[in-house]
Formats: sequence, structure tokens, C-alpha cells
Amino acid sequence: MAYIIEMLRQEHRNIEKLLRVLDRELSVFDRGGRPDYAIVLAVIDYFEDYPDTCHHPKEDFIFERLKVRDAAAAADIGDLEAEHLEGAKRLRRVAQTIEAVLNDQDLVRDAASNTIHEFIDRERLHMMMEERIVFPAALKALRASDWAEIALKLADREDPLSQPGLEDKFSTLRRKILELEDEAEAARRAAGSQNK
Repeated sequence: MAYIIEMLRQEHRNIEKLLRVLDRELSVFDRGGRPDYAIVLAVIDYFEDYPDTCHHPKEDFIFERLKVRDAAAAADIGDLEAEHLEGAKRLRRVAQTIEAVLNDQDLVRDAASNTIHEFIDRERLHMMMEERIVFPAALKALRASDWAEIALKLADREDPLSQPGLEDKFSTLRRKILELEDEAEAARRAAGSQNK
């Protein structure tokens, strides 16, 4: 059932697109400029909801089955759920940092930048670990019956946030963020060429 892994890989590619958006806005901040905070806040909102409602549950189901089929591989990986929780904590620090910047609180610019850079870097490392270690281990160890069970769990989740159209909602939000970022970049380029 490699289609579930391919779905997760596609979700990682989509997450990476938004990390690049956040990275570009952060580069404006790092140069002393004012990033488009509406875009930054939209990316934060996406990350506050999407991973825990749509993405991480899929990975957690796979990891639970991996523990049963190959306990040694699962032990080598460690605690995937704890890593997901750490990512959520880092995101909260980013949200608090942005809130402090927007409220003109005394904040060292480098400290704010470091908090956001850490989130971006750690998210990328986490996804790389999953791509290189977790997914191959699952593909190797899990049986067709495991994949069927995972697919069934994904289809039957009773999570109130797992409603029809939720994936579409996040897809639409992600596309809108990318469009806004393209517009912001075009506006910055136009402003830069006028200032020359």
C-alpha cells in the first residue's frame, strides 16, 4: 500500500512549499524589512491545524503498526509522536514571537529570527528523517493486512476535525498562501526597482 506513503510524501512537498514561503518572509525580516505578516500568520494558522488534524495521524497509524512488525526499527526511530509534539511546541514559540513583534514588544530581532529559523530547520529535518528512515522501514516491514488496517482507520476516524472536505480546505488555504506570497514578492520587486 505504497499509495499511503506517496500521499504522505506529497503532503511533505506541500509543507515544504509553505516552509519556503515562511523562509522568504523571514529573509525580508532578516534584512531589516517588514515581511508580509498576513502571509506569515496564514502559514502559522496552517501549521497550527493541518499537521495534527490531517498529516500526523496517518504517520502515527503507520508507526504503531511498525512497532508491531519491526520493534527494532521502531526503537531506532524513537518516539515519533513526541517529535510531533515538539514540533507543535516550536510552532507555538513562533506564533508567540510573531505576536510579540506585531505588538511592538521589546524583542531582539536576532532572537525572533532564530526562533523562526529553528522551526523551519527542525521541520525540514523531521520530514527528512521520516522520508529516509520511517517510510522505508514501514514499506519493508508492513504487510498488506497492515496497510488495509491503516487505510480503514484513516477512512473511519471519528475525529470531529476529520470531516469531509477538510483536506480540500487545507489545499485551498495552501494555494491561497502561495498566491499571496507570489503577489508580495512581485510587489517587493516592483518597489525595489522603483527605488533604484
